[in-house]
Amino acid sequence: GVWRQTRALLFKNCLIKCRTKKSSVQEVLFPLFFLFWLILMSMMHPHRRYDEVANTNLGTLDTSQLVNFVIGYTPPTRLARDIMKKVAFDNFEDGIITEEYLSEEELQEASALKPSNFVGVVFKDSMSYQLRFHDSIAMSSIYMESR
Repeated sequence: GVWRQTRALLFKNCLIKCRTKKSSVQEVLFPLFFLFWLILMSMMHPHRRYDEVANTNLGTLDTSQLVNFVIGYTPPTRLARDIMKKVAFDNFEDGIITEEYLSEEELQEASALKPSNFVGVVFKDSMSYQLRFHDSIAMSSIYMESR
């Protein structure tokens, strides 16, 4: 029955392993070698923990650098408008100029026309966004840890 077939299969596998000693040794040693290599690499580059930073008063924001500063955003949804209104008027006395664009292509064209004082915000969904500068994309660093 089943026990006889299982025993025959085990016996067959033992014979194969005994006849192919080189590959059997490799099957055992390669994973051990890679495990040793991973341990060695983790010891060479340990995960750094940084101490907690105490709360300090950073002073007032110098708004003179934000004169004529433009933030463009897309897509023009109700949520995006509310967020940008909050950014423009709640945090700055004079407000920052916000412009909405229908597509990312329009946002990139506007970025090319006024690269020194323009930042684009592309809302991916209600919880994530990307910042677009003239020549680059800045990803959110919330999920970044040590390498």
